[in-house]
Amino acid sequence: MNILIADDHDLVRETIGAFLMAEGFDTVIMAASLIEALDAMRRQRFDLVLLDYDMPGMNGLEGIARARALSYGRPVAVISGSNSLELGEAAIRAGASGFVPKAMASRAMVQAIRRMVVGDIFAPFGLLQAAPVPGDGPNQLTRRETDVLRGICEGKSNKEIARDLDLQEVTVKLHVKTLSRKLNARNRTHAAMIARDTKLA
Repeated sequence: MNILIADDHDLVRETIGAFLMAEGFDTVIMAASLIEALDAMRRQRFDLVLLDYDMPGMNGLEGIARARALSYGRPVAVISGSNSLELGEAAIRAGASGFVPKAMASRAMVQAIRRMVVGDIFAPFGLLQAAPVPGDGPNQLTRRETDVLRGICEGKSNKEIARDLDLQEVTVKLHVKTLSRKLNARNRTHAAMIARDTKLA
């Protein structure tokens, strides 16, 4: 997995980066500002981009939209020294795939990053119940589950969906299982019927 970490605090940025490398991530690129992060995104595709809320160039949450425009549909998340519920809600409403407090334990942060890479939305416990996630309906599908559901509605196989979304087929199978459970669907055909009736995909 290729990760971009953008944070203007050298110690924070380098500590997170070193831990991710130790955990087996393929590439961890670092930037000290939003401008540096955007430049890196123009040169390379990343599986996940982590943006510090308070770093130069972010202008509040405007930086999320700028980064998402260059992310090729891959997740962009916010890291912050704040545990503010309001900020977390605002970040997710602005299109972030997650809100990660810097105070999180290292291993918990790694798990959060892995979840976001496969398309889940991450936020501290309780936040997702309060914050509506872009693209989610009443059944609380993640953005990636919605992408997979759209592929099902188009009659595509798991292999075809995996190719279209640049995922492993086993990951698509997992998403099919979880979205079917959330929709109370008996099978993928039933899930597609529910999606069409409720305009979820």
